[in-house]
Amino acid sequence: MQYQNVSISSLAHIDAPHRITSSELTRKFAQTLARLGIPLEVLEYASGIEARRYWDKDVQPSDVAALAAEKALRDCGIDRSRIGIIVNTSVCRDYIEPSTACLVHDRLGLSTECLNFDLGNACLGFLSGMQVVGNMIERGLIDYGLIVDGESARFVQEATIARLQRHETTAKEFSDQFATLTLGSGSVAMVLARTDLAPNGHRFTGIVNRAATQHSGLCRGQIDHMVTDAKALLVAGLELASNTFNTAKTHFGWVKDGVDQVDEYVLHQVSGIHTANLCQTLGLDTKKFLAIYPEFGNIGPASVPIVLSKAAESGRLQKGSRVALMGIGSGLNCSMAEVIW
Repeated sequence: MQYQNVSISSLAHIDAPHRITSSELTRKFAQTLARLGIPLEVLEYASGIEARRYWDKDVQPSDVAALAAEKALRDCGIDRSRIGIIVNTSVCRDYIEPSTACLVHDRLGLSTECLNFDLGNACLGFLSGMQVVGNMIERGLIDYGLIVDGESARFVQEATIARLQRHETTAKEFSDQFATLTLGSGSVAMVLARTDLAPNGHRFTGIVNRAATQHSGLCRGQIDHMVTDAKALLVAGLELASNTFNTAKTHFGWVKDGVDQVDEYVLHQVSGIHTANLCQTLGLDTKKFLAIYPEFGNIGPASVPIVLSKAAESGRLQKGSRVALMGIGSGLNCSMAEVIW
């Protein structure tokens, strides 16, 4: 899918306020780790994640998604009545129903004509939301669209820690639930616009997608419990990412005469091991991506847009920079997109 007339008009993220270290988490089930002969430092050592963030207790995904959206709308400077659609892409949601999108729609005071719904695609949700909104703008159905995401690791991690504190917890149960402890919290929002309406915007040129749904059983989550075969997921994910990257390189012309044309890689960061293996498998220059996982963990579908926002905020992106957005989500699915900054 390629776009001729879609741009990022604004992008804004908010970091959750409470820093929770990996050692703080593991100390809560230290007796279980000692009984199983597992070092207390296992979480930080194996994942490379030193900390993650929590929101205040009782803060809902719609609350923080709306905060990021307000910031993005303010930066964009348009009348919010012109937003034609809002798509919420978070894994975390206030309720099964109604949609989190409709709650954010109400908080923002968007038009009654503004379409609103949740879109779920695991850690690829935000990129999928960009594609849906981009398609609508490209076809001339709307002028502006809003994608939002609010993630909170607190509830699922507290529930997981409670299970890991049990005397009967086995080493396999710890291994199966290890990935849950790497999750983080954050919120982000993006306004996409028709390019001629966003003279200072950043071109969203297109996206490619590939699926390997034979691996759909490798990571399965409920609101309070996630089970992951981390090793198998890594192997299958790297294979899928390699296939998708080969397609993206041709589709976007990311390599010319053997030279990498991408200025910045914006990666969905699961852990240190995952990120290092991904860079090695795809042959990515590690100087071309901003690593946030050590301080923020895996923020799910909010990860890619938050990394993009932080990269822009830190001055890593210059006008005209070619930026590759790259994500893998449980399922397995993989998406890679291009933005000309």
